[in-house]
Amino acid sequence: MSRNNPPAVPGAELDPRWAAVLSRDPSADSRFVYAVRTTGVYCRPSSVSRLPRPENVVFFDTPAQAEAAGYRPSKRATPDRTDLAEQHIAIVSRACRQIAEAEQAPTLKELAEPAGMSPWHFHRVFKSVTGLTPKAYASAHRADKVRTKLARTGTITDAMYDAGFNSNSRFYESSTRLLGMKPSDYRKGGTNADIRFAVGECFLGAILVAQSQRGVCAILLGEDPGQLVNDLQDQFHNARLIGADADFEQLIAHVVGFVEAPGLGLNLPLDLQGTAFQRRVWQALSQIPPGATASYAQIAERIGAPGSFRAVAQACGANRLAVAIPCHRVVRSDGELSGYRWGVERKRKLLDREAEANVGNSLVFEKR
Repeated sequence: MSRNNPPAVPGAELDPRWAAVLSRDPSADSRFVYAVRTTGVYCRPSSVSRLPRPENVVFFDTPAQAEAAGYRPSKRATPDRTDLAEQHIAIVSRACRQIAEAEQAPTLKELAEPAGMSPWHFHRVFKSVTGLTPKAYASAHRADKVRTKLARTGTITDAMYDAGFNSNSRFYESSTRLLGMKPSDYRKGGTNADIRFAVGECFLGAILVAQSQRGVCAILLGEDPGQLVNDLQDQFHNARLIGADADFEQLIAHVVGFVEAPGLGLNLPLDLQGTAFQRRVWQALSQIPPGATASYAQIAERIGAPGSFRAVAQACGANRLAVAIPCHRVVRSDGELSGYRWGVERKRKLLDREAEANVGNSLVFEKR
């Protein structure tokens, strides 16, 4: 990537920040970084790297701005990388708030400008932190607003305008993609929606797999198959629940095989119906490899909301896709097991099985 340098000043020694570089002043580390045109790297003022010639120096307010201009962190300055990751999380968190508070979905340029990034670079950073593109995140947030409004006593028209749609045509063009069905059907509890399902057995007991038109929408675990069907009906009480046929039996066999051996992966489309925040949590959970665990606090930090570990726990509890979204890999900060939608004992069995499959491997969950 080419480096887009700001206009050169007549010698960095004329900039008051150069004195902090010469003295390697650690108190200046939070105020700026300096980059070197000839090497393509940037450092903190306190870096012990060899001092560059002042005419080759460019100053930036943040590591994020230096990276956006095409510079990379100095290999000696590993804390710069940590700071950059933290800044990326803060930038993305601010952008998520901007999306949530906006009446109309902000453009990529509008999201990138406050961060001092190009739209292309911001898009890459946003996806690396959330697992979603800015457009996909905005769509998830909009879908959440539509679902919330439709679940109340408001009309479809109210839901349309509250979600930022300014015309009927745009709303109805997007509604099926956002909700998985027509808005009128969603408001009536899934009327006219077809949900195929089947119940099978796995090492954890009974398992129910359900599929909407968009993909697998539920993987439920329990002791009583009848109760699992009731749980599915509670979600879409007016949907047409269609029992298994020969084709669907193959799908449930595939899912059962995945539950028995999560390391194999589940190559099936998933119908994730959750809020934008929940989808960020679920994306972070999906990055925990089999045999590893993460704490609720680690997940909260990973999605850029370090104080929201309780909300992370709630998002785990709202997950309807057992094992496919591996909320069983989330534990307390002390490593002890905590609540699990399908029972702590099942959580323990899943983790034990994954640990056995990874004997000899030293898997750890890293905050990125």
